[in-house]
Formats: sequence, structure tokens, C-alpha cells
Amino acid sequence: MKRTSDTRGKVGGGVLMALLGAGIPALVGAALHGHAGEPYRETRLYFGTQRAEGHQPVGKAEFMGFLDREVTPDFPEGLTLHDGYGQWRGADGTIVHEAAYEVVLLYPEKEAAERGARVERIRQAYEQQFRQGSVGRSDDELEAEF
Repeated sequence: MKRTSDTRGKVGGGVLMALLGAGIPALVGAALHGHAGEPYRETRLYFGTQRAEGHQPVGKAEFMGFLDREVTPDFPEGLTLHDGYGQWRGADGTIVHEAAYEVVLLYPEKEAAERGARVERIRQAYEQQFRQGSVGRSDDELEAEF
């Protein structure tokens, strides 16, 4: 029995498999992650509750009052509030553990500059009113539909 080797078939098959291997995940990804709405910005704010100089932590009622006064007027469309727990390292190296609040804001990407200024005002207000060193912020671009 005579055997022959056809490298063209092997190479061609390998190229086909590589193309299919690269293309199928992309097609599946596109199908699973189709257009979900309009471009939006998601901003998350992280509010700690420990106060300096041994004062009582910011309580739930105080925080809800802050939310009503300072956040809701700037984001009347709505927001999401999560209770949390956080920790951070103080200037002296001590790890501080504290209750925390996470506020999630969604707004159209085209309003990001103007809304970002509102977010900064909210951060500054919390820092001043509750003697906080900082309020954490993260931003992400996404698609949303309501």
C-alpha cells in the first residue's frame, strides 16, 4: 500500500480550523452581548462612615438625610444604594474597618462632563459635612436601557 502526503490539505485544514476557532467565539460573543441600549456612564461612590477624633460613625439616618439633600436633587432619575463594609490604611499604618455605603449612579454618556461636576460637588459635601478624608469614586462606560 502506497501512502502519500498532501501537505496542502493539512495546511488548509489548519488555517480553516484557526479561522473557525477565532471567528466562532467572536460570533457567539456578539450574539450574547448585543446592543443593550444607549451609551451610559456608571459612577460608583464609596462613602465611609468612620469619623475622625473619636466621634460617632455616620449613622443610617444621617446618611439617608445626606442622600435626600445632596444626591437626589442632582440625580432625580434614581440611584442604587448598597450597604457595605470597607477598610483602609490610615496614615499611621493602622487598618481601619468601617461600615460603608455604595451609591451607583447611571446617566447618559453625553452628559458625563456636567454630571461629573455634580458628582464632585457631592463628594466634597460629604467630606466636609462628615469630616471624611475622601469619598471613593469609580467610573465605567456601558450600555443601558430603561
